[in-house]
Amino acid sequence: MLQTKNNNLKFTYVKSLKDNYIWILYNYINHKCIIIDPGSSKETIKKIKKMKLKPTAILITHYHNDHNRGVNSILINFPFIDVYGPKEVQNCNVNKILTDEKTINLLDSEFSIILTPGHTLGHISYYCKPFLFCGDTLFSGGCGKIFNNLYREMFNSLTLISLMPKNTLIFCSHEYTLNNLKFAKKIFPKDKNINFYYQKVKNKTKKNIPTLPVILKIEKRFNIFLRLKKILKKQKKINSTEFRIFKYLRCKKDKFK
Repeated sequence: MLQTKNNNLKFTYVKSLKDNYIWILYNYINHKCIIIDPGSSKETIKKIKKMKLKPTAILITHYHNDHNRGVNSILINFPFIDVYGPKEVQNCNVNKILTDEKTINLLDSEFSIILTPGHTLGHISYYCKPFLFCGDTLFSGGCGKIFNNLYREMFNSLTLISLMPKNTLIFCSHEYTLNNLKFAKKIFPKDKNINFYYQKVKNKTKKNIPTLPVILKIEKRFNIFLRLKKILKKQKKINSTEFRIFKYLRCKKDKFK
């Protein structure tokens, strides 16, 4: 497990559905925990009880049900915890609606609420140094699928994340890393950083070892959606911009199998 400098906080996870991660952040001294994007409940509740943790809150990043369908059952087992999320999930038993530029205090720590639209319009991320729970905005080796033509919003969200401290730990909600790197290899077959990390991830995947979380400093070496400036410098087209390259790559990724 990666070591962090955040006093008393550790993390664990539950794999759910096909490739979802349900992250659990907990204080190892008082055993209080929070649950991020519970797409299912059975294994989540089992893990919490096995580790003797005490849930105090659920955090939701966006409205897709693979990130919140476990909320109801968790509340049945732990009825006195708060559920935080953006306005778009207000019908998912959320009793704490969050907006950008707001902070909340959980686990004796401060969490910043960051608006990260693109995958959905109201998508938010949660940051508690050095932990960033970014839902379906940034994936290791890629980025989230874009709905409703929110390309500019996603571009801005990824730019914002790329400017965060280099030791930020990225907690994505899906294990898409190998597929993302296959796409990156197809676009840039001679890139040494991409090829090196692809082999590393391939070996992990064979052993069923999670590729997440990942440190932002490392992610920026091989994630093509975080390397747009470098790609732009190599482009000879006069009218190219980082945003146009981003949209082109994201559209290409949509058709990639």
